[in-house]
Amino acid sequence: MQPFARNGYTVMIIMSIQMKTATADNFTMNYFTFGKGDKTFVILPGLSVQSVMGAAAMIAKAYESIAREYTVYVFDRRNELPTAYSVYDMADDTAAVFRALGLKEVYLFGASQGGMIAMTMAIKHPELVQKLMLGSSSARITDEQFNALSEWIDLAKKKDRVQLNLAMGRVLYPEALFEQYRELLKKTAERITDEELARFICFAEGTKGFDVAEMLHTIACPILSLGAADDKVLPDSAQELERLLAGKQGFESYLYHGYGHAAFDTAPDYKERLLRFMKK
Repeated sequence: MQPFARNGYTVMIIMSIQMKTATADNFTMNYFTFGKGDKTFVILPGLSVQSVMGAAAMIAKAYESIAREYTVYVFDRRNELPTAYSVYDMADDTAAVFRALGLKEVYLFGASQGGMIAMTMAIKHPELVQKLMLGSSSARITDEQFNALSEWIDLAKKKDRVQLNLAMGRVLYPEALFEQYRELLKKTAERITDEELARFICFAEGTKGFDVAEMLHTIACPILSLGAADDKVLPDSAQELERLLAGKQGFESYLYHGYGHAAFDTAPDYKERLLRFMKK
């Protein structure tokens, strides 16, 4: 969701990105790839109003250091939505797409809701995950946390695009960055379609009742959790992950200060931490 400038470099990058659609079972899922390498790094993005498929250039630029050594895949959610779509369903669908594409033992990074999907995959489909990396994610969604998400859902149902963008930006990013992009967030809200609002509502409602806290100990692969002390979206979730996984072999964690929930976008050393963990 973070705005970005389309400079000459990013325009050049997007020309090398492969936009594709995978078919698995009775649904399709969009994704794109970039980079080179024998090992596979997969990004599962968090909840957003508009698909990350439109931010391919920004993502390729942000993960340039990883793309030098890994083939990077970025996945959307499925295209054909059921009436209800839980995080568990999202994990099963993503696993099905992995199998359809022949992906296994990947280095899997999930941000926010993407982290919930990723840890569920590591629990239910362990053969697909070599190492698991979680960014500002949570092992469960409490009633209090879902009530906060309900504000976004209500705004989406009212089709109040501007206030939805502002409400999300206000808690995703540090105050100074939010103020810097306030007007741009208003402007980009004008391009949000009714279909995107409907998909957002479905994905957001799918977090209700999510809870894998008691199953985390079954994850066999190494885990890295990168959280934010000032996370306003999922407060204290990173700290809870540390408590739940304390003492587990192969578990590492780091808590950012001053970068907000979207530290995966705002912290300058974030990608280097991911890369160091993968190369251990």
